[in-house]
Formats: sequence, structure tokens, C-alpha cells
Amino acid sequence: MPASAYPSDIVFTPSVKALQQARGSRHAYARMEQGRGFRTGIDDGMRGFIEAQTTLFMATANLDGQPYIQHRGGPPGFLHVLDEHTIAFADFTGNRQFVSTGNLADNPKAQLFLMDYAHRQRLKIWGEARVETDPALVERLMPAGYKARAEQAIVFTVKAWDANCPQHIPQLVPVDEVVPAIVERDARIAALEKELAALRNSA
Repeated sequence: MPASAYPSDIVFTPSVKALQQARGSRHAYARMEQGRGFRTGIDDGMRGFIEAQTTLFMATANLDGQPYIQHRGGPPGFLHVLDEHTIAFADFTGNRQFVSTGNLADNPKAQLFLMDYAHRQRLKIWGEARVETDPALVERLMPAGYKARAEQAIVFTVKAWDANCPQHIPQLVPVDEVVPAIVERDARIAALEKELAALRNSA
């Protein structure tokens, strides 16, 4: 069987497989490889998940293999699935260190890590990324009405992806979802207290 027979071989290197074998998990992952395994194209369900996210972590590495993880965020829809193998987003101006940009100039291999804390879901996407400065593309990817300046665009070519189980993911709910629920609860409590006071006064 060739070394790159399965999409998961992008991360399950011979060294990784040897460790899986030594520690008792290789059989399960071999069955996974021969079954559905890692996916290589983005389907409609995963597209909806990706485009609903407000945050991501992008991992790159320089020529020496030194890894770097950068956070990127924006309103829902700031991540665009252009087709089943392409994700792109406007890269907003930040601290202007250009570490990810420099790494990608030397080594296009990258990973996107998406975490949905509210629903306890995570998505790992492996592939290659490139920087684009075409003004038309950057403008197309820029979220409407979002108060940020896009310096460039990141275009990510998907090679493989895997969705993990929710084990050990803490459930965190966004403030903009929690506050209205609290306000509604407090209003309901106030109304009930008013009714209770009226009943006591009429007794």
C-alpha cells in the first residue's frame, strides 16, 4: 500500500502509525482509513458550519519547521467557502508582524482549526494557503459593514479535513446570545413579582 494511500496520511505519517501500533490504536484508525476516513471536499453541511464561525486559528511553519498559530476572527460569514476545495477570508490589518505571511511565502502548508464552543464542535482542515492582494478579491471577501481594514486575502486549498468528537470541549455561549436571554428572564421575574404583589394586596 503506498505511503500516501489515504487522505489521513497527511498527518498519519509512518512515525505516527508506528506509535499507534505500539499503543494499540492502529487497528481502529486502519478501519477508519478504509471506511469513510478523512474527507477531502467540503460538503454542504460542513460549508454551513464553516461560514457560521466567528473565529479560527491558522497554523503555519517556517522553513526550519518552527510552528506559528495565528487567531483570525470576524462576523459570521467572514469565512467564505468558494468551492468544495477552497476557503478564503479577508486578512484584517493587525500588529503587522507578518509572521504567517512570511511563513506562507516559504512554506505553503497550513492548517485551519475551527472551534464552535457553543455547540461543542471542532473542525481540523489541512491544506495549503497563499496570500492574495488582488483588490477585487479582497473587497469581495470583506464582510459588509464590518469596521476593519483588510490588508490582503488568505486563500486556503483544502487537502483533508476531520471533525472531532466533543470530548473535553468546554461549552461557552457568546455574550450576544446570553444577554438577551438574561434580559428576558429578568423581565419575566419582574412581571411575576408584580403579579404576586397584586395578589397579596387583594387578599
